[in-house]
Amino acid sequence: MPWTFTSDLAAYLAVARPAVAADPVANTSLLTVIDALERRGPGAFGSADPLFGWWTGEDAAVAGALLCTPPYPLMIGALPAEAVRELGIALTAEPLLAGVDALTARREDARALAAAWGKPTEIAEENRLYRLAGLIAPDPAPAGRARLATPEDLPLLLDWVTAFKQESGEGGTASEAALRDRLSYGGMLLWEDAGAPVSLAGFFRPVGAVTRVGPVYTPPELRGRGYAAGVTYAASEAAYAAGAHEVLLFTDLANPTSNGVYQRLGYTPVEDRVEVGLTAT
Repeated sequence: MPWTFTSDLAAYLAVARPAVAADPVANTSLLTVIDALERRGPGAFGSADPLFGWWTGEDAAVAGALLCTPPYPLMIGALPAEAVRELGIALTAEPLLAGVDALTARREDARALAAAWGKPTEIAEENRLYRLAGLIAPDPAPAGRARLATPEDLPLLLDWVTAFKQESGEGGTASEAALRDRLSYGGMLLWEDAGAPVSLAGFFRPVGAVTRVGPVYTPPELRGRGYAAGVTYAASEAAYAAGAHEVLLFTDLANPTSNGVYQRLGYTPVEDRVEVGLTAT
């Protein structure tokens, strides 16, 4: 059965969202992007039109989905094996996918799609998805305390989230609209020590009782003091208080420090996702 590709958000929501929402942990990134597009419109992530796609199985039911919000990579959700094979063909034959130069998917799916692409590729990033099995307080506790960020903190949040994007390789600058939305539901927290902000953590608006912590950022000169653990713990508590039953987060596998911090807080691995991009040669 075929893949369907479109730039029609309303059609995508009507047809594909139930399948995406049926697996909210594996599809956490898709769900948060869908939520942002609904709230802030199709230009939420850039001026180019988003691209959407869904896979229809043999039983005529949608069994997987993807989306792309340029300039970000094609984001591929949980898919059955047959859908991955057919998507590999579509990468070389579907005109709407002609401009795609990077994708992110489960590790095995990304490997299969890179092979099917028929072009030189390289791994740009490897991330691990964690779920919170039981929140554990940092030990030893860092100095200071957490507080909710407020609109008065917006200049600092813009600076620090932009710094996070640059350091993580995501690139671009922080979105004021996205941060204002986070502030509206208490989704940004700051850790303060001696009355000064030293670290931040946020969490996405819960969708289907599932949310994801991120970003987490401490300026380089303030690292190594446990602030990130403290503010991540506080953000995780706040996510539960906001109605989430499942709290997730992604880590960069190239950063063993952050992976260790989150595991000590009670986060356990779920799966790995890989970003693959076309190379210049």
